Amino acid sequence: MSKRVAVIGECMLELKGEAFGAMTLGYGGDTFNTAVYLKRCGASAGIQVSYATALGDDGLSSGLLARWQDQGIDTRLVQRLPGRMPGLYMIEVDDAGERSFHYWRDTAAAKAYFDAPVSPLEAQVDDFDALYLSGITLAILPPASRERLYALMTAMRERGAQVIFDNNYRPRLWPDRSTARSAFERAFSIATIALVTADDHQALMALDSLDAAIALARRLPPPEVVIKRGASSTLVRAAEFPDQWLEAPTQRVERVVDTTAAGDSFAGGYLARRLTGHDAVSAASHGNRVAARVICHPGAIIPAEVMADPL
Repeated sequence: MSKRVAVIGECMLELKGEAFGAMTLGYGGDTFNTAVYLKRCGASAGIQVSYATALGDDGLSSGLLARWQDQGIDTRLVQRLPGRMPGLYMIEVDDAGERSFHYWRDTAAAKAYFDAPVSPLEAQVDDFDALYLSGITLAILPPASRERLYALMTAMRERGAQVIFDNNYRPRLWPDRSTARSAFERAFSIATIALVTADDHQALMALDSLDAAIALARRLPPPEVVIKRGASSTLVRAAEFPDQWLEAPTQRVERVVDTTAAGDSFAGGYLARRLTGHDAVSAASHGNRVAARVICHPGAIIPAEVMADPL
């Protein structure tokens, strides 16, 4: 039986190009990027991916919805909110492929997903085998909405579904580090799978070294923890090898073009394998191969045709 995965978060309009020069309009966002790569990597196994977010009733929102459907993403969990609009961000990429972001998202529709008495995700939660969210998902939601999301996570875990939390930490989205820590600790306590970017964990916990962040991440409570360490091998602990940490190799890349969505695409590749019965180490190796392919191309969502050959 095919797996049904709900992904909740925000997809924004994306400006790419030279500031004050020629720019193109696209779209992206951490959880949405993962949804696309999960769908692409899991299509042959029948994985179905639904995206839960809110959009406005404007033309740009309609354009986003149509493009998501073209990517094979199910949009039945999307709300359309009159008078609201999607958020916007601009990417600047340096000569080494590293990127910086500028955001306009304070009144984005996605923040109001739980304003209705019952959201589409809450109404249909029993239809899904897994739920994926990130630290950015938590950051954009007001506290009351965050509580409803924790309740959804708990309900899914209690009935045996997978709850995947990716620790994407963006300090500017939080009022202070203490609030972010509390939210992350709550999510980690519920999740069945934690995807941890080591330098994000270091920033969240205000640690002096990456090694200290990795040591702390090893003690996180989910039964399955994946620690991403950039170009170094990925660390994995899972139920099939309890109390052991194994390593999954990364893939060397000759020239990094754009690191946007490296972690998001890893998550998509990892989950596509993990949710269809592969062991955690081989799933992490596959995630690393997907990420290596993505960072060789510009933009968060690379053309589907460049992923057509085996990864």
